[in-house]
Amino acid sequence: MTKMADNTQSVEVVEGCRLPVLRKNQEHEDEWPLAEILSVKEVSGRKLYYVHYIDFNKRLDEWVTADRLDMKKLQFPKKDAKPSTKNGLPGSRPSSPEREVRKGVETNPPPVTAPRGKTLPTLHKRKVEMAPTVAPVSQVIPVPSIPTPPEVSQVSVFPTVRETNIFKSREDHDLTMNGTARRLVPTPQPGRKRKAPCSGPDEIKVLPYNNSQSATVYLAPPEDSQDSSDGIPSAPRMTGSLVSDRSHDDIVTRMKNIECIELGRHRLKPWYFSPYPQELTALPILYLCEFCLKYLKSLKCLQRHLTKCNLRHPPGNEIYRKGTISFFEIDGRKNKNYSQNLCLLAKCFLDHKTLYYDTDPFLFYVMTEYDFKGFHIVGYFSKEKESTEDYNVACILTLPPYQRRGYGKLLIEFSYELSKVEGKTGTPEKPLSDLGLLSYRSYWSQTILEILMDLKPDNGERPQITINEISELTSVKKEDVISTLQYLNLINYYKGQYILTLSEDIVDGHEKAMQKRHLRIDPKCLHFTPKDWSKRGKW
Repeated sequence: MTKMADNTQSVEVVEGCRLPVLRKNQEHEDEWPLAEILSVKEVSGRKLYYVHYIDFNKRLDEWVTADRLDMKKLQFPKKDAKPSTKNGLPGSRPSSPEREVRKGVETNPPPVTAPRGKTLPTLHKRKVEMAPTVAPVSQVIPVPSIPTPPEVSQVSVFPTVRETNIFKSREDHDLTMNGTARRLVPTPQPGRKRKAPCSGPDEIKVLPYNNSQSATVYLAPPEDSQDSSDGIPSAPRMTGSLVSDRSHDDIVTRMKNIECIELGRHRLKPWYFSPYPQELTALPILYLCEFCLKYLKSLKCLQRHLTKCNLRHPPGNEIYRKGTISFFEIDGRKNKNYSQNLCLLAKCFLDHKTLYYDTDPFLFYVMTEYDFKGFHIVGYFSKEKESTEDYNVACILTLPPYQRRGYGKLLIEFSYELSKVEGKTGTPEKPLSDLGLLSYRSYWSQTILEILMDLKPDNGERPQITINEISELTSVKKEDVISTLQYLNLINYYKGQYILTLSEDIVDGHEKAMQKRHLRIDPKCLHFTPKDWSKRGKW
């Protein structure tokens, strides 16, 4: 036994202690990041410690042996720390610094609601300190707002840069999301006049490629644009959103409780806690039927179940098929058991989802891959039947065996194709997870650049396009269009106009990315009729 292991016999390591723990980084090199002890157990006379690496994603949490602990730098929990409370009841133990930061972020002033049918400008004076996001955001100098024409009744405000606060994530999915973002908006001042814009209100002028270095696009201010993606979660809605209320965090839900899941030909190692029945959490492997997603305790039970399970595809209607890829639409009320089982599985890879039992207000779109055995689940996304915030995705997940193969972007593209059929613009629930943020950023960037690069001169004049037209063509919400342009650091303000500059590096990078993107949605293969859920009572 090593010297560090000997020290563990003289110094008792308890929950809440912090110390460096040995782990391998992505380059398979040894490193000693600071970690917090969440739990201690003894197996066959050997102590194991469940550690959370500070400032690392929770999916990296693991059980470690004593010889990986650096006892020389052991930090004990502060004695004056008070147990966390919820409704006056003590929690499991003092909060970790991670949770304290989150509490500070979630403490927002109450939102001021706007009159129905009116859009108010975003107040930019509020400043909230947040942890850095997954993807760095290029800074953009705030520019003065320019109003829309008098005939437009809604107030137009060009958003200042708030990107670093937009997508505060708790992690996942490949993809997902969520907590409703609340905005503090001021009451408009009636009778206040503004100067007219310097140029036509709705135009983007694209300069020809006169030089080999850049193309320039003149961009007019957007109509009624708001920085809606504050991403600062307030108390979650108890109906609709599947976002988790982090105030219920305790020592149990902070730890992975499932060791391994066998789903068809794949064995998955869960990333996070999922509320499967307690008696199943002690099993070395949890078996799932890959067609109905029912969970079983043993391989023998699974084999017996398969003789009786008639499903070879998800329940619901197949609304898309091209090649081996199919999408099924599943009503959370009509197929409650399947929907709940799907949420339980998804929770293993999404850290901020809950309410898996309340599936009635949701539709689930499951993507599958077909072979001679049936339709195998690849990923899914859910959406509210009625969304007042124009959300077209609530949760989105690509299962780990299928990640980094283009399926995540395919799910996103399909969600926007549905929005096009519905005649709406949509946006995912915020905040996005780390992987969800990367996927959405990539999709938005490629989609918008595709539009801008396809613009052609008209009668010798520079081509023109508006923010609204980009939004209508892509069904991407205007706020997401603007935030993506800012993220790409394309937008500038010059002589009274908004200017987008597409450098050769951006153009070359986009072309290379599109060459690698082989999986695309074919709208001709989509057979989907949207329903008006507002006329259907309680769904």
